[in-house]
Amino acid sequence: MSIDKTLKERGDRYGAFTTQANISQSIKWVLHQAGNWEGLESDQRESLDMIANKIGRILNGDPNYHDNWHDIVGYAKLVADRLENQQAPRS
Repeated sequence: MSIDKTLKERGDRYGAFTTQANISQSIKWVLHQAGNWEGLESDQRESLDMIANKIGRILNGDPNYHDNWHDIVGYAKLVADRLENQQAPRS
């Protein structure tokens, strides 16, 4: 598949990239200003950044595209699973 065809398909699904980028970057800016941001682990920050990207795609493109919603759950689950595994076993 040519890159032009791929970009057209993505544009049809997610809307104009520049608009989606503005939405995602605005959400990320808010996240990064929060007092706890610097105290988060790398996976927590990355998960929130990726979720912001997916929210931008939902708001700018096809809100009924299942994959974006599924990915949001997946990014949150990766962090939740790590945190659950770090907890000490209960007696």
